[in-house]
Amino acid sequence: MADLINYYSFSKDEWKKFYSDIELPLTEHELKHIKAFNDQISLQDVSDIYKPLVHMIRLQKDNFSEWQTKKARFLHKPVRNVPFIIGISGSVAVGKSTTARVLEDLLTNYFTGEHIQLITTDGFLYPNAELKKQGILDRKGFPESYDMKALINFLNSVKSGVPVIKTPVYSHQVYDIVPDQFEVINRPDVLIVEGINTLQLPQNQQIYISDFTDFSIYMDADPDLIEKWYLERFGKLMDTAFLDPDNYYHKYAIGDRNQAFDMAKDVWQRVDMPNLNENILPTRSRADMIMHKTVGHLIDRLYLRKY
Repeated sequence: MADLINYYSFSKDEWKKFYSDIELPLTEHELKHIKAFNDQISLQDVSDIYKPLVHMIRLQKDNFSEWQTKKARFLHKPVRNVPFIIGISGSVAVGKSTTARVLEDLLTNYFTGEHIQLITTDGFLYPNAELKKQGILDRKGFPESYDMKALINFLNSVKSGVPVIKTPVYSHQVYDIVPDQFEVINRPDVLIVEGINTLQLPQNQQIYISDFTDFSIYMDADPDLIEKWYLERFGKLMDTAFLDPDNYYHKYAIGDRNQAFDMAKDVWQRVDMPNLNENILPTRSRADMIMHKTVGHLIDRLYLRKY
């Protein structure tokens, strides 16, 4: 990627040599519960990619905490624990959720005694009723479908040390925000924020979401591969979760399979691919690290920001 001139570029074999002293806490059984539906990840990938990454995050968080202490003393303000926020971005179906959950588990095991939490930005989507009112239900996932002001206020509250922050819950089962259900974020030491918009500049705002993150990751892959993964995931969901009568997509699971796939391809072409090209991919160069995936969801190259 010629446009990434301010990044170091490493092959998987080069990256894995940087650090290998972390004891691997995950078993194959645990990994099955972590990885996202239809995503592929192995213990070898965790060892080669994520162990050096976790060590680097440890170094960066230590430097971050030291600087927060020195800054507070310089300003004659009380020293407090400022949460370290990790943002994970990328297209739908590229494997953001798996990366987020693997990091959550590894950080919990490696950052002994520290409170690690994970949220997704899906909870900040407007409810379907509001999207219908605005006439943008078919643009769910685009920047205008999110309550970006609420997301920024949430991140500011986390950084400010506000205890017991409630965030809305989004359900992929009903394809909507769940009324009267909340995630509770309570002064984490590390907060992982996963979503397609974690590197974006919200509409009508003067601050990037990534201005609140201290380390950001962009999951990257060829768009044709992502579309293939998207359709493979849809097919597996047709045979599992969509069979639930309460699932939003149940009618497709019990209907004509070819028509269902035509619908999924149409959604990719009309919504997900344009959103990737217009709003997600242009934010790639804002990330601290780009993890590039190839066939089989294998990470083959990593780009680390130089400056």
